[in-house]
Amino acid sequence: MGENRLRFCTELGTDPEELRYGRQMHGPVVRRAEGRGEPGDGLWTDAREEPLLVFTADCLPVALARTDGEQPAIAALHVGWRGLLGGIVQGAAAALGPAPLAAVIGPGIGPCCYEVDDDVAQPFRERFGDGIVSGRHLDLWSAAEQALRAVGVTTVFRFDLCTACNSELFFSHRRDGGRTGRQGLIAYVT
Repeated sequence: MGENRLRFCTELGTDPEELRYGRQMHGPVVRRAEGRGEPGDGLWTDAREEPLLVFTADCLPVALARTDGEQPAIAALHVGWRGLLGGIVQGAAAALGPAPLAAVIGPGIGPCCYEVDDDVAQPFRERFGDGIVSGRHLDLWSAAEQALRAVGVTTVFRFDLCTACNSELFFSHRRDGGRTGRQGLIAYVT
């Protein structure tokens, strides 16, 4: 395990041997957390104290929680445009089952900086409405929130911090031309 992951776990008081993470593919696959490095952009678990980790550099880190106090569960998602259009949010909600759900959308590239071509913009307009793209700028934050609400998530917290604009706080794949670090989202059931 890398030094940064060990530091991260130590800081959070999490057992590094229990850490679960996937290998991001920029798609909709959500897997039950059973190891490390399996392909997929989402992990879920209902096991207590089993930390899930996803990495991002402009895509959105999203935590989705089943808030049923007797049977809580959590999903950690790496949400980019391909995964969002492909159904990663729907897959995570289905994995967590029919129960009250809450979500957090973390920092990612904002509509101020996220320019896309029409081959990306058009499917987003068709699915989320014309206002989701302004000129060539895609509002991934709002699209993710719409997708979450469409699967019944009633509580959605958004940070709306742009990774590309905030170089002192975040890594950004687009801003840094692909040579950059990654942020991490860690989530677990307590």
